Amino acid sequence: MGSMDGKVAVVTGGATGLGAAVGRRLAGRGARVAITYSRSADEAEATAEECRALGVDAVALRGDVGDDAACRAVATEVAERWGRIDVLVNNAGRTRIVPHSDLDGLTAEDFEAIYRTNVVGAYQMTRAVVPHMREVGYGAVVNVSSTSSLDGEGSSIAYAASKGALNTLTVSLSRALAPEIRVNAVVPGFIGTRWFSGPLGQERYEELVGRVEKTTPLRRAGTPEDIAVAVVFLCDEGAEHITGTTLVSDAGASLKPKG
Repeated sequence: MGSMDGKVAVVTGGATGLGAAVGRRLAGRGARVAITYSRSADEAEATAEECRALGVDAVALRGDVGDDAACRAVATEVAERWGRIDVLVNNAGRTRIVPHSDLDGLTAEDFEAIYRTNVVGAYQMTRAVVPHMREVGYGAVVNVSSTSSLDGEGSSIAYAASKGALNTLTVSLSRALAPEIRVNAVVPGFIGTRWFSGPLGQERYEELVGRVEKTTPLRRAGTPEDIAVAVVFLCDEGAEHITGTTLVSDAGASLKPKG
């Protein structure tokens, strides 16, 4: 079928949006896919069914990455089902929308909740799959970051800071887990998913899409499929010489202005 025939991938937060696009693309390359979710059971099962329609086995598993026991349980169930784990995509994310100027709008509890998913969750899920990857002598971990980590913008200061921490976690883990396991990050800019459309509403969302299309050097508003290409590249055999890197996929939005 493809370059990932026989391999097994876990995609956290894979029920919808970018995670679902990654799951489908991995399945299209021949990988068996476990989609994890914390709330969206029906949507996760629908994504797993889309993966199965591509000719591979796939399963939806409940598991909050902020819960270490849940991470270990997911890893154990996947390994028992298919005998191995080759790929982990840490896509599960959380935020709270607070203007950056409103310093009183975020509490310590907000920071802890966002970091628990975006940073601690990625660490715990990686730790859970490492023994299974080492058993097969190979592994690829891809963390889904954000351009908020580069420009300090985004939905809240806590979110931007968590994604900066995730970038550093990527580098630290790439050193700690080499040579058997590669760890990289993809840094998306705008992605047309309900992560944006839900909080903004349809009219403001469409205005944002139009603004992105006019202002990015490539004149593109990113789709989940655009970012999934980058994620799966770092999972696949074409990236076997790459670890500890952050790959920006934002239609050039983070480039410095000309002149």
